[in-house]
Amino acid sequence: MASLQYFGTGRRKTSVARVRLVPGNGEFNINKRNIDDYFDYETLRVIAREPLTITETLDKYNVIVNVNGGGFTGQAGAIRHGVARALLEADEELRPLLKKAGFLTRDSRMKERKKYGLKKARRSPQFSKR
Repeated sequence: MASLQYFGTGRRKTSVARVRLVPGNGEFNINKRNIDDYFDYETLRVIAREPLTITETLDKYNVIVNVNGGGFTGQAGAIRHGVARALLEADEELRPLLKKAGFLTRDSRMKERKKYGLKKARRSPQFSKR
């Protein structure tokens, strides 16, 4: 276990990602699986790695992520948020770069709750005159 590690928690929709950055050679593990095995789509892999790519620290840290809840898109967004927060803990000078890209802002959009008398959050039952 490395003594030097940085932590960050990322959230999006109902997904929560606990991210740990350890100085290393650029390995990216999510739930004890490689990122290529975890995400089927290349776009999700790119989203998860974005903070490292922008700050040019892709090969400086090993990323260990524990993520749960939500779907794979929400999980990728939560990982991106967590990685950005952990990078900020590692080096405070990266803040303007990450802030400009919008990675430090928590995406607060959530699914609206279902209301009584309605079929979904806003969908009302079908109207019939007779």
